[in-house]
Amino acid sequence: MKRACFAIAVLLTLCSFLAGCGEKEAPRTVKVYPLDNMEGVLTQSNVTFDPAVSVDKRGSLRVDAPSPTTVRLFEVRDVDVDKARLTYQARLKTRDFQGKVYLEMWCVFTGKGEYFSRALETSVTGTTDWVTQETPFFLKKGQRPDVVRLNLVVDGKGTVWIDDVKLVRGPLK
Repeated sequence: MKRACFAIAVLLTLCSFLAGCGEKEAPRTVKVYPLDNMEGVLTQSNVTFDPAVSVDKRGSLRVDAPSPTTVRLFEVRDVDVDKARLTYQARLKTRDFQGKVYLEMWCVFTGKGEYFSRALETSVTGTTDWVTQETPFFLKKGQRPDVVRLNLVVDGKGTVWIDDVKLVRGPLK
């Protein structure tokens, strides 16, 4: 009897261990915007293509902000993602910036509303070299956004460059 109980305990422990050892989902790039030109950029006011300043030597977007604004970069449709962490990543550089600059992502669920994620905790200011910034949105099972909006919030004035924009799907944990 003791052996049977011990065997069952070992078997249950082994099963629970194996259940937790499933392969983790590797992050997968959903969309890439290298910003090698102005193609697809929604906001055109105070935004130009700068071929001389870039992370990848192929140019970037330059924002000359005389006052606070939100630069609408892209709208991504047909994003087949749920039960995952959706992360908006980009490289930012600033010059003489007074205020804060950060990424903002809106997930639109038709009939259910619009929800946002902002990289406020890693906002940049002043004069900086290239930094990577990201903001995540956690999607539960069955939550599939119809549209994902990628913005750059320029809360102040100065010059900002943005390059190498990515939308990445990763595991929730």
